[in-house]
Amino acid sequence: MSEVLWKPDAARLEASRMSAFMRFIEQRESVPIPDYRTLWQWSVDEREKFWVAVWEFCGVRASQRWESVLTGGSRMPGSSWFSGARLNYAENLLQGEDALVAILSHNEAGITEQITFGELRAEVARIASWLCEIGVQQGDRVAALMPNLPETVIAMLAAASIGATFSSCSPDFGLGAVLERFGQIEPVVLVALDRYAYGGKQFDLLPKIRSLKDNIRALKHLLVVPSRGGDDSKMSGTRLWGNVGTADYSLTFAQLPFDHPLVILYSSGTTGKPKCIVHGAGGTLLQHLKEHVLHTDLRKGERFFYFTTCGWMMWNWLVSGLASDATIVLYDGAPMAPSVDQLWKMADGLGLHVFGTSASYLAALEKAGCRPGEKYGLESLRTILSTGSSLAEESFDYVYRDIKSDVCLSSISGGTDIISCFALGNPNLPVRRGELQCRGLGMAVDIFDAGGNPVVKKKGELVCTRSFPSMPLGFWQDADDAKYRAAYFERFENVWCHGDFALLTVDGGLVIYGRSDAVLNPGGVRIGTAEIYAQANMLDEVLESVAIGQKWQGDVRIVLFVVLRKGVVLDESLQMRISKQIREGASPRHVPAKILAVPDIPRTRSGKIVELAVRETVHGQEVGNLPALANPNALQAFKDREELAT
Repeated sequence: MSEVLWKPDAARLEASRMSAFMRFIEQRESVPIPDYRTLWQWSVDEREKFWVAVWEFCGVRASQRWESVLTGGSRMPGSSWFSGARLNYAENLLQGEDALVAILSHNEAGITEQITFGELRAEVARIASWLCEIGVQQGDRVAALMPNLPETVIAMLAAASIGATFSSCSPDFGLGAVLERFGQIEPVVLVALDRYAYGGKQFDLLPKIRSLKDNIRALKHLLVVPSRGGDDSKMSGTRLWGNVGTADYSLTFAQLPFDHPLVILYSSGTTGKPKCIVHGAGGTLLQHLKEHVLHTDLRKGERFFYFTTCGWMMWNWLVSGLASDATIVLYDGAPMAPSVDQLWKMADGLGLHVFGTSASYLAALEKAGCRPGEKYGLESLRTILSTGSSLAEESFDYVYRDIKSDVCLSSISGGTDIISCFALGNPNLPVRRGELQCRGLGMAVDIFDAGGNPVVKKKGELVCTRSFPSMPLGFWQDADDAKYRAAYFERFENVWCHGDFALLTVDGGLVIYGRSDAVLNPGGVRIGTAEIYAQANMLDEVLESVAIGQKWQGDVRIVLFVVLRKGVVLDESLQMRISKQIREGASPRHVPAKILAVPDIPRTRSGKIVELAVRETVHGQEVGNLPALANPNALQAFKDREELAT
């Protein structure tokens, strides 16, 4: 059993929204709910009652109730939720009182802007009026090539208010990567910033915008957002953000089916053209409300931050925080420039209650020697969220030692595929070192062995055995759902196989060891890459690492590549220390056959290490889709390495 690092005191436990929901279920259903494990079991056994309870507890606004909660519930895919209901996602996010702050927008230059719910509604109405004026219809696609700015949120909500489908990419995506995404869905409108700042540098987007207009035939309208201090004269022939729409337009919300297409997200595209994943309005709203209100304990007026770009699903997750009447905090720029601790300076100055980030960011902070807790009070901060990859045990120690000791540190895991999470935080449960606190309510998550049998305390495939509202509506232009079924349902019949290699603990927590397709298999023993990274990255000399299985003499051998601190040389002594750490911290089977130094590690644009691209490069195979990588040139260091020939 892992060490408990934090647990809620009696007052916090009694006051949590999770506890209030448990009491709500007890009174509503006349069933005893003494603890979270009982609640979770009830939520998956009684899915229909559970999701109706979430709807009512969280106050979902709809013009028409459902005719049936769940149709075809034994099928996955193929089931349908809340048939007959009519609602609007944007309406549910824009109910806050006029004077309540809806958005705090902060950038790397230290400038903060504030928008109230009243002001946000007015801006959404103005942009919605323009979309109607130019003839945008329900189901038309509105795309955004934008940083994490209020205008991006406004564009998304304006599109949702009239029933258009929104999709966004981060402006650092190369032209080819943007075309691979937007080119498939054929938007009729593109909203884009003229230039953006990152790490103190300015990047001109106008050439990319014009190329998109030239290469996407369906694209009829460009709406350019002038950057703060930008030169409007360079944008002739385009519509400018401040010059469109009707200021006194009365905002109306199209009442749409529960499964009306709200957004299109994209797979990483590292194994081919990115999959365009279509998500419904009702499922997204209901799932996010459950995750924010119950699992994150988010309250009205609380300041809710997640460091994300608009090309990652966590941006959509953050925006949905408005449905809880929370203030969402947007950050535009580099997270560790000009100062390594600037997000914590922002957190302290703005009084954040929830701080969300990635595991790689927390690891980088520790390597940089950053100790925010010594410099900042962080009095309001009660929850830190981490996702994107497995959070190492040492990162748990770092947060409680060097950031804040009295905080609920929740490592969460899900994906773009479900626009939500399978494993979540929980204000009522202890935080155990190296573990995700719990399976999400309503999510029938299990770990399967190779034969499709559920196992506990054994590593296997993370699956979900019953349908849930935020399952994709499908993939864009995927005839008969062929690609959709192949992506998740071929391994186990009628079971969602997520592609994570994981373990379920006796306490109901989860440990995730990496992607199943990157699992190492030397001598027939399955080893998760995260187990190796957790040990190798403990050494001060190692900034980060990536491990692959190299085909060798009829078997597979582990090869570990490491990025070292400036001035450090990978000599025999350091190699022996890395091997010793892995042997003692994991097992002798985890020790790499080869350890090699590289200057950089390839990542997706959302910051995830791409083991498959490294493996393909080492084996002399063509990497599927280089534009999907944030730093494709990094692969050159893995190519034709003489050390791997012996």
